[in-house]
Amino acid sequence: MTTATAAQPATQPAGRSPFRRGLRRFLQNKLALFGVVTIVLFLLFCFLGPILHPTDQVHTDLKSTMLPPGSPGHPLGTDDVGYDVLGRLMIGGQVSILIGLAAGILATVIGTLWGAIAGYVGGTVDAVMMRIVDAGIAIPATFLLLILSAIMRPSVPLMIVVIGLVSWLVPARLVRAESISLKSREYVLAIRAMGGTHGRAVVKHIVPNTVGTIVVNATFQVADAILLVAYVSFLGMGLQKPATDWGAMLTGGMTYTYAGAWWLIFPAGLCIVLTVCAFNSIGDGLRDFFDVKGRDR
Repeated sequence: MTTATAAQPATQPAGRSPFRRGLRRFLQNKLALFGVVTIVLFLLFCFLGPILHPTDQVHTDLKSTMLPPGSPGHPLGTDDVGYDVLGRLMIGGQVSILIGLAAGILATVIGTLWGAIAGYVGGTVDAVMMRIVDAGIAIPATFLLLILSAIMRPSVPLMIVVIGLVSWLVPARLVRAESISLKSREYVLAIRAMGGTHGRAVVKHIVPNTVGTIVVNATFQVADAILLVAYVSFLGMGLQKPATDWGAMLTGGMTYTYAGAWWLIFPAGLCIVLTVCAFNSIGDGLRDFFDVKGRDR
């Protein structure tokens, strides 16, 4: 009895489940917690803020142009056509975050399926599929976005689709590398021996076992998508007024920078920087969460 009792703790060295150990490591990452809090605050600011601070972001008010911050009814002032900057910051944030999240998810889904199939099938199929990825990576995403924006009228659905279709290449490479190592595992070989299809092996075993790589990369994809939206809008090829996003606000404010109207560019620029840094910090924290070796420390 004594020997069995003494040996029992050795079977549970950590005393916690893998999920709880990963969660503990995530909570110990201060930057990751900062990222989560920042994103939650931005979501509340952008989607609940307009209810508390309603403004007219459609009709111009030429009698109230270029008011400085602190003006009655305009905490962050107004822009060159009388739009309230605080209200515009909320509306622009809705567009930037919505496009970033949707395009990041779309890119992750496409890249995951593409990389999983290429890595699992291998051979000629893998070679052809990855050459397509290499060719796509060689073409700058911003360049493609600018061309498409010049050809078609930019809209939120269009930008989601376009950014998603130019951003799936990196996750495809990452998932493909994981798939190559997973396809020789016993459980994948077993499902093939039992008559399972290749599609079932990919969907049921390859993709679920790359979830760590997928989730971590998805946060970076969202951050990159928000930056791409800002790039295109800053170059004047984004959404047209009265619609706006944070990048378009930067473009509109640049004209009046030397006139001292700092409130037209500083708030939008700060929001872009904080949001992108927050998503990147969350990605770093999720990397710790899914780090198998790190969990044992």
